[in-house]
Amino acid sequence: MRKIILFAGMLFAYLPLVHAQELNAKVTVVTTRLNNVVNKNAFMTLQTAITNFLNNRKWTKDAFAPNEKIECNFLLNLEQTSEINVYNASLTIQAARPVFNTSYLSPLVNYKDDNVIFKYVEFQQLEFNENRVSGNDGLVSNLTAILAYYANMIIAFDYASFSLHGGDPYFLKAQNIVNNAPDGRGVSGWKAFDGIRNRYWLVENMLNTRYSVMNDVYYNYYRLGMDKFYEDENVARTEILNVLTMLDKYNTENPNTMINQFFFQGKGNELVNIFTKALPQDKARALELLPKLDITNAGKYTEALK
Repeated sequence: MRKIILFAGMLFAYLPLVHAQELNAKVTVVTTRLNNVVNKNAFMTLQTAITNFLNNRKWTKDAFAPNEKIECNFLLNLEQTSEINVYNASLTIQAARPVFNTSYLSPLVNYKDDNVIFKYVEFQQLEFNENRVSGNDGLVSNLTAILAYYANMIIAFDYASFSLHGGDPYFLKAQNIVNNAPDGRGVSGWKAFDGIRNRYWLVENMLNTRYSVMNDVYYNYYRLGMDKFYEDENVARTEILNVLTMLDKYNTENPNTMINQFFFQGKGNELVNIFTKALPQDKARALELLPKLDITNAGKYTEALK
């Protein structure tokens, strides 16, 4: 699979364990917004159930050594609703990708989904069937559909960072979840008309042939850029600068697509660190591009790279 080729020297030490699952997810369920919580154990049970759902399920057919597991965090922040055992929530998803020949983990996914609603009763089994995404009760199946969607998206972006279009099979799995998503009272985030930045648009942007350059962006940034810092820092920075130029052209031709903003989330500090030590002409070009590509961190770039 994708990392075994890149880190071949590490493989043999882990041969007896190469069938380990893909994710190393840390799950946190936050209940501070709930009123009069009587049974706190129910939410600890939910946290454990989600952890097991993400980490114990086999999401791919590939063999992952323990050191290859994808490091990720899922933070589910619950809010009360008027219906018993039904919760509104935000879900923050973070994932990181190792940079070759270093101990550094580069941000890969850093996204907050505010359109989460589900029904949960303590000790309820978290079940998911990719051939039958929506269960009899949309509020029950919505939680596992969302978790499975983001598990596949994390894996897809990780694979895409190691091989060009390597994530496509898992983007397609995520799109299948979107196409067969649960329906029910308050369920949203799965449809094109639910907004301009949601689960529908994120995977659509990565599979839309019009935006296929985004596959080059992910591969070039990580594999040709970040992974090359151990060989030649200037060459690596030049490649990342080329990625920013690609994104500038993409954004001009396709303004306001979700994936452009998604790419930059969580990368502000990393990009500052990359270009602070750049050659003067590269730093100047980065300062020209970054504030308009990543408006949220524009001030940070201007201050650090001026």
